[in-house]
Amino acid sequence: MDIVFDQDLIAIRRKRALKAADDKAGFLLEIAARELAERLNVVERHFDVGVELHGYTGITAAEILATKKVGTLIRVETDEAFSRDGHEFKAAPLETVPLGSETANLVVSPLSLHLTNDTPGVFIQIRRALKPDGLFLAAIPGSGTLQELREVLLETETEMTGGVSPRVIPFADVRDMGGLLQRAGFALPVADTETYTVRYSSLFALLKDLRAMGMTNPLAARSRNPLTRSFFLRAADLYAERFADPDGRIRATFSIIYISGWAPHESQQKPLAPGSARTRLADALGVREGNLRDEPKE
Repeated sequence: MDIVFDQDLIAIRRKRALKAADDKAGFLLEIAARELAERLNVVERHFDVGVELHGYTGITAAEILATKKVGTLIRVETDEAFSRDGHEFKAAPLETVPLGSETANLVVSPLSLHLTNDTPGVFIQIRRALKPDGLFLAAIPGSGTLQELREVLLETETEMTGGVSPRVIPFADVRDMGGLLQRAGFALPVADTETYTVRYSSLFALLKDLRAMGMTNPLAARSRNPLTRSFFLRAADLYAERFADPDGRIRATFSIIYISGWAPHESQQKPLAPGSARTRLADALGVREGNLRDEPKE
């Protein structure tokens, strides 16, 4: 397994960001929490035991409970400092799901699984923790997220130093997430993407928000050399040149992949076996059945 993310650094920065408590920087988590709750709300089921997996502030737990579809809710986070709202709490590293086999009916993960080195392994742990016919919902930043920042930082570093180092983390594609659900053994997997554009006064305001979210560079292969003020000033100029609106405010893209999958159960719909259809497609369409090679060519 390749070590892409520095897990100790991620835990430190998330805890530091929580202590700083910049409420304005929590907008992305609030969006994901509301969207996940809306998706849960349309499910005609009640879930006796729900789990918020690394939900940071607990806003997702609150939104999920507001749907009235969950009985007991357990919060899982990396440190006891995140336990503030009276819910049952378990502390565990980001890549560990501290739940027994088939003990939960629902697991919801908002904006944390993009930071795991062994994402397939975490998916498998979640599926094992779910009871049969249990539901997994997650919001995961996907490809396209911070694409403007990535482009600007790469060009600035190339221009000023002649080389580049990773500054923005890699984000997965929606098809990759769907494939991981299937690989982990989830039934009825669904993955789709919502894209949000956020406007800032400058690059520095964007970086301040990312720091307040605990989302600054956690890559294990990151450069340890500190960046200079001149680097950021040049990057800010490039960002404004390329990604500013007429009023001067810059754009930042956040692309969120929403996924869902069910722990297998015999009651779930299953695809028909090949050859089991009782009606021919040609009859249903009211057309003549024939071999394509026999059709006249134009």
